[in-house]
Amino acid sequence: MRYCSLLSFGVLTLLCGPLNVFAADSPNDKSGFDGSVEWQSAQEWKTEGQPLDVAHSLDGRLVYILNNQRQVLVYSGDGKALGKIAVDDGVNAIDIAPQGESLFLINKKTSTFSALTINFVANDIDISGAPVKGPADAPVTIIVFTDFQCPYCIRLEPTLNEIFAKNKDKVKMVFKNFPLQMHPMADPAHRAAWAAGKQGKFWEFHDRLFTSPKLSPEIFAATAKDLGLNIEQFKADMESPQAKERMAKDIADGENAQVTGTPTVFINGRKPRERGPEALQRIIDEEIGKQSGK
Repeated sequence: MRYCSLLSFGVLTLLCGPLNVFAADSPNDKSGFDGSVEWQSAQEWKTEGQPLDVAHSLDGRLVYILNNQRQVLVYSGDGKALGKIAVDDGVNAIDIAPQGESLFLINKKTSTFSALTINFVANDIDISGAPVKGPADAPVTIIVFTDFQCPYCIRLEPTLNEIFAKNKDKVKMVFKNFPLQMHPMADPAHRAAWAAGKQGKFWEFHDRLFTSPKLSPEIFAATAKDLGLNIEQFKADMESPQAKERMAKDIADGENAQVTGTPTVFINGRKPRERGPEALQRIIDEEIGKQSGK
């Protein structure tokens, strides 16, 4: 199955050569119309080798291009090269699962179909200034992009607490704000937790928010008072430009790491497919094993 969007037009220009443009101002203007069809160039970039086939994720965030050098080139939706996947001689067609999590190959030479599971390792997520708990030199870093009003984040929190308690000497936990627009109280809740962090009470405030039956300005103020915060400073910090800048930065960091929803967890850059305690512990053990040479 193909998942098409305007992004396809830019990529298809690579595969099909120049478009037969109608009503265009110049030969390089890849836009126009014919009958009831109108088109406009959305994306275009140079690729390595000769493109033979293309597929992209349902949300347009990932583009896979098969070339004539026995490679599948993987790009972000804005044309950033993410990596190359070597394929066998004879592979002439590709497709992907909706989110790009699997790559499907057709080999005309061997008359075979094969499927590859795809994982993306995000090693460049900026955690400077983010709340962290656990040893600074821990061999495993768990980064969590979360939303205080997200029901799935609330359900995951006990699992994260269990994993952290079990691996306190091996893991550091990093919190990244990712309030979703569909949750009206998420952004103020995240700014409130950030403001509490300015007075050294981020994790205490964090825990209270995740166990609160509801979120409201009254809850934020009551929690701040209960934790002994300076209320005037708390309110000022919560509404400060710095708080809003922090939210925007974390959201941008998440989008750059292909975060599309919450909660999203990275363990040493690896995104778990399952989020049960056994699955998370298995990745932690694998990462520790890599570093110990086991």
